[in-house]
Amino acid sequence: MQSPVPAFVHSLTALTKILDKAQAHAEAKNLKPEVIPQLRLIADMLPFWRQITIACDHAKGASARLAGLDVPSFPDTETTLADLKGRIAKTIDFISTIPASAYEAAEGRTITVKAGPRELVFSAQDYFSLFAIPNFYFHMATAHDILRANGVAVGKTDFLGG
Repeated sequence: MQSPVPAFVHSLTALTKILDKAQAHAEAKNLKPEVIPQLRLIADMLPFWRQITIACDHAKGASARLAGLDVPSFPDTETTLADLKGRIAKTIDFISTIPASAYEAAEGRTITVKAGPRELVFSAQDYFSLFAIPNFYFHMATAHDILRANGVAVGKTDFLGG
């Protein structure tokens, strides 16, 4: 299996640049630092800050699990855009330490993930392609859409990192 790290780093770097645009928007509108992290698309969806932390969790979780490593725990304490940029940087720093060679035996692994009260069991390939990647991009897109819906000038090119 190829290393997922380059794709995660690329997208998380794009997300950092999107947060820079969110910060500029907040400053231009004189918004308090805690406003943007609390934004939602709809009342029953998780707020912006949680979309970011979950995207980071999927990147570090997939990278670690597929490499046969323990997934580090990061506390969910981010309340500002600067905090969220720190979470992204910490995630990139961690996953960047995993060598590509660590994924050579990934296809033979069974991945077990706790999802609320359930345990989900996957082959490595199914975990990566049917769970980790869709969840990562769902939360990335939702974070992007929250900002766009609230007037931050971001678009598809920003999301793609272009």
